[in-house]
Amino acid sequence: MQEYVLLCEDSTEGILTGVYEAYQFKKKMGIESHDCIHLATEEPDIQRLFTEYEHIQTDSVNAGKVTDTIIARLGNETWYRLSMAMVSCLAEKADAVYHTIVLGLKTHDRNITDRLQEDCVQRAFKCARASDYELSRLKQFLRFSELQNGMLYAKINPKHHILPFLMPHFADRLPADNFVIYDENTQTFGLHARFQKWYLMQGADFDEDKLVYSEVEEEYRNLFKKFCDSIAIEARINPKLQMNMLPLRFRPNMTEFQQ
Repeated sequence: MQEYVLLCEDSTEGILTGVYEAYQFKKKMGIESHDCIHLATEEPDIQRLFTEYEHIQTDSVNAGKVTDTIIARLGNETWYRLSMAMVSCLAEKADAVYHTIVLGLKTHDRNITDRLQEDCVQRAFKCARASDYELSRLKQFLRFSELQNGMLYAKINPKHHILPFLMPHFADRLPADNFVIYDENTQTFGLHARFQKWYLMQGADFDEDKLVYSEVEEEYRNLFKKFCDSIAIEARINPKLQMNMLPLRFRPNMTEFQQ
């Protein structure tokens, strides 16, 4: 059977554009089922036989149309879960989200993401769970430092692109503070001005070594480290359990683990 793979940008807008173009492609080519159409965010090293590959250009307007359709017909909860799946780093996310949307619209099921017996839904759930796990951990483990100008700065190195979901959490809790969260992996800044809306910025020149911290920042860091040491019970230290609760990859940016 002839199959088609639409290659889209690895972003939420890119995947949603891919979903829109997949519907248009199916109609244009007179294809009976969505089963022979797939989405991918990168071209494979070895292309499959009897498969055609098409590159899709990201279109924010078409992506917005798909977003509106999902929210209107499948609900906000489904939209949130699919959004979490689309920001994961797993390669199967685009195709899983696409076929989950197709199934949801076909069955008019606003609880489509609960149908884990369906392969596409199960794969989308796997992607969403991975990014949601990291998001919940960073809400707990993220540490801010005060700069000389009074702004708060934090750096993260997430596997998944969860910064757009992390920003609302801290904007809600620190509405009166100016703060920046820097995603080092994607070189994306989350910026929040006091009592203003937050936004994302990418592509700016940045040298972390040029940051100037406030005079009391080092003092507070030392106090926090001493606090963490003082509440520890030496006889009950359990490194294996600690690594389960706080994986090593989160520690380099945490104040209490820095030298």
